[in-house]
Formats: sequence, structure tokens, C-alpha cells
Amino acid sequence: MASEKIIRDIYETLEDRKNNPIDSYTSNIMQDSEKLAEDKILEKIGEETAEVIIASKNNENLIHESADLIFHTLLLLVHKGISLDELLYEFKKRHE
Repeated sequence: MASEKIIRDIYETLEDRKNNPIDSYTSNIMQDSEKLAEDKILEKIGEETAEVIIASKNNENLIHESADLIFHTLLLLVHKGISLDELLYEFKKRHE
């Protein structure tokens, strides 16, 4: 099983792509104007949410689409300047 560290690794890669853009999907989205970038990310989250719902009938598809949804949610957090630690702290508070 993959380590939970992968979420942090992905988050840090997204931060790096924002701060040091290269020719990549994530860099290209975040380099648009502030509003356009956010709108594109939100649109992708909406699409991925619908795909998770549709994929719920098949576990393999559900896993794939859930990863896409989580990826784009992390992308939004990076774009908005919200740290992964803030998200994890929120989970911790809800778990208590």
C-alpha cells in the first residue's frame, strides 16, 4: 500500500508548479489570470464530482475518479494559498 505521504508529495509538487511554472497541465491552469485559473479549477472539480457519482457503480472507476477529484481539490487549495496542514488540522478537529 502506498504511503499517506503521497498526498503531501502531490501537494508540494503542485506548489512547486505554481511557484516555478513549467509546461504542464497544472502550471498552465494556475498561470492564467487569478479569476480564470480559479474558474477552471472549480469547473474541473465539478466535472470530477459528477464522474465520481457516475463511477460509484464500479470500484476501479471509482478509485480512478476519486483520485482525480482529490487532485483537483488539492490544486484549488494550492491556488488559494491554503496549506495542507490547515486541511489536515480540520480533519483532526472533526475526528476528536
